[in-house]
Amino acid sequence: MRLADRRRLLSFGLREIWRRLCRRSAGFRLAITSFSLQVPDRLIVAPTDLRALDPFVAEEILEGRFPLAGRILETYGQSPFSVELPSRAAAERLHSFAWLRHIRTNKTEAACASARQVVADWIALYGRSPKGIAWEAHVAAERVIAWLSHSTVVLQGAEAGFYRRFMKSLAYQVRYLRKIAGCTPEGDTRLRLRIALAMASISMPTRAAYIRREGGRLDRELERQILADGGHVSRNPRAVLDLLIDLLPLRQTYINLGHDLPQKLIPTIDRMYPALRFFRHQDGDLALFNGASSTPASELMSVLRYDETAGKPFKALPHMHYHRLSADGTTLIVDTGRPLSPGLSRGAHAGCLSFEMSAGRHRFIVNCGSPKYAGRNYRHMARSTPAHSTVTLNETSSSRIIRSRFAGSMLLGGVADVEVERWDDMHGNDWLRASHDGYLHQFGYFHEREIGLNVKGNKIKGHDRLYLPEGEAPDNEPFLAVARFHIHPVITLSRRDEESVAMRAPDGETWIFAAPGLQVMIDEDIFFADVSGVRPSQQLVIEFSPPETSEIRWMLRRSE
Repeated sequence: MRLADRRRLLSFGLREIWRRLCRRSAGFRLAITSFSLQVPDRLIVAPTDLRALDPFVAEEILEGRFPLAGRILETYGQSPFSVELPSRAAAERLHSFAWLRHIRTNKTEAACASARQVVADWIALYGRSPKGIAWEAHVAAERVIAWLSHSTVVLQGAEAGFYRRFMKSLAYQVRYLRKIAGCTPEGDTRLRLRIALAMASISMPTRAAYIRREGGRLDRELERQILADGGHVSRNPRAVLDLLIDLLPLRQTYINLGHDLPQKLIPTIDRMYPALRFFRHQDGDLALFNGASSTPASELMSVLRYDETAGKPFKALPHMHYHRLSADGTTLIVDTGRPLSPGLSRGAHAGCLSFEMSAGRHRFIVNCGSPKYAGRNYRHMARSTPAHSTVTLNETSSSRIIRSRFAGSMLLGGVADVEVERWDDMHGNDWLRASHDGYLHQFGYFHEREIGLNVKGNKIKGHDRLYLPEGEAPDNEPFLAVARFHIHPVITLSRRDEESVAMRAPDGETWIFAAPGLQVMIDEDIFFADVSGVRPSQQLVIEFSPPETSEIRWMLRRSE
């Protein structure tokens, strides 16, 4: 590891130690000020939740089976907090209470009483000891939003004693979020924390000055995290959707109650919609870059229903650093950037110059995506360059993924500079050329990728080139370069000859991938971002070895 990277890692490690101490001290600071905790006597409103509801999940929960993070927690009639949890992700889902929304599909007296008992168990076991998974910043923020949004479920038919305990716990959690806001790392967790605090300020009786203060703090966080092109600083397309799911109900609640909206709220939402549409493929799902996983179609549609900005997606997001080429039902989305800061690289992927392609009603070429609930090793694998549709040298990622006990897992070194050029040729075809220096330090080469989409949308030309800095001589030691094109699991591959493969969608639409003069191999693959979880898939692979062969050309064409 280079000295600069060591220093950066040490700096982040020390900063993370400070943040952990800050979060742990929040409990002490809460304890010494608990005498001044003001408990509201009621809730004014229950904000809407745009997330999908599933009556089947509600039935399972009432039977004592909690579907959590891809696993089933069987309680056998006990409290879910008294049985062993199958994974950390399951624990986070349980403590976040996001599952409460499903009970809205079955708001019988028995269902509400069952949900209320789980809330009462949580308050008794975890409500006064702010530590552990239950009080991680992202879990606590999500729980506050869930309790506010689904308070009608929890409080329906509740006795006065429970109502008082519920309001006291909610007030305590809100104060905890205020205490840890300043020591929460930059990223979507801190923004969601600010959303939770703003939502709480208008959902519970409080002073107008407090509402304005929380609204102003939300404004500042929106300004820091939502880029000028509407993207999120994490460069994760899914983050845009997840944040809109919380921001839209917040906006409506301000309006319904007649409060002055935070100044940045409506302009920010309007700016985010074009960014969301930018990442939407022909099949309606979002592109899989930088931590994005599967997207429930119902959630995406519920958000797009409120889109008043209408219009075609932009050709580029210059601040988020992505490009989109689209013509006549064919779409390519290309990653031409890197993490905007080391602190924001904790969920970032080493996928610079990777692309995804969709046509008709299906995605054909994708990245492997991020597993929603898989273990650390799978998540690490998904972030590597070989899990993306781009070129890899010696199976090495273009940016190193470093694990640190205190700083977490982040990208260090590698891609520092990305050059991008975009133009239309004399025939109206759309071209993109980009290069990065991620392999320069270790291998001495730049990677340049050129992609062109013709005006009819039925032909794509690609050119990958590895080249040396000007004046540099090639090293005689050869190495292996691999161009990978990950195929969506619904696509069927069939070999035509050594140089070409047919890609067929379930509805019959077929594209031919060809690399003249080269061998195109079909290899096994893994797709992390399926709604059902991790599943097998296939990939197309082209191997070449610089300096003997330093560039390849490939093409895609729609089969008539």
